[in-house]
Amino acid sequence: MVTTINYLSLLYGNIASTSGGDLLAISQGLGTGMQSASGADAIAALNAAEQNQAKKIATTAKEPEVARDIAAFRAGVAKAKTAAALLADPAVMKVLLTANGLGDQIPYVALAKKALLSNLADSNSLANKLGDPRWKSVAQTYNFAARGLAIISNPKVLNTLSDAYAEVSWRHSLDTTTPGLSDALTFRAQAHTVTSVDQILGDPVLRRVVTTALGLPLELAVQPLPTQELAISTRLDIAKLKDPKFVETFAQRYLIAAAANAAATAGSPGLFTLAAQSVGFLV
Repeated sequence: MVTTINYLSLLYGNIASTSGGDLLAISQGLGTGMQSASGADAIAALNAAEQNQAKKIATTAKEPEVARDIAAFRAGVAKAKTAAALLADPAVMKVLLTANGLGDQIPYVALAKKALLSNLADSNSLANKLGDPRWKSVAQTYNFAARGLAIISNPKVLNTLSDAYAEVSWRHSLDTTTPGLSDALTFRAQAHTVTSVDQILGDPVLRRVVTTALGLPLELAVQPLPTQELAISTRLDIAKLKDPKFVETFAQRYLIAAAANAAATAGSPGLFTLAAQSVGFLV
């Protein structure tokens, strides 16, 4: 434990040296005119994205590529005779995984199929053994092993998946003009469900938002799990994620950091990243 604490002290600096409020002032340039245009633009983009969100998602669903993906998904579900056949269809897996927050796993076809067909009553099944909790959650939702196509064939479920795919597609499109905006929206929607640091570490989006907003370096990912847990728990009060105002502010911090990182030249991190890495902050 002493080694871990010493490591954190060296890597992230002395937490007591600067208060969270002071660092927030640094990151936003309050009273100093220091806030970058990119940071301000990112926050404005977040606010704009909130307006008429349902209408924007509906418009995205009608875009040719998204509409084709959804149509192919529905056709694949309609023609499948077994769950195994369904999950062997790339068009189905593209929408199913994306809509359930597993879009980053689409390339891993064999693993995805085996995980989703897992018998969850068997402690040795793949979904139960994988370190990523998302697999077990999705396997439980559709229960392919026990119920086959019954759940996913439900018209309400098909509509929900189609809408979710369109929403994810819309969110990703926002990143082309505002780095991190998709993550910020996802974080805002999911933050209230977080009950532990491990939940953050196990979700790619939550991990990315929290570690970036806290100024934690990418090298943290290769450290032992207890070290990663301590790095976050000493800087973030998980209970505050139940507070919508806190979540909004935290999402804005993430966007400021993402904008600074995107604008920075190689080897020249933005002001927010430098400040956060040098002192750390409790929020």
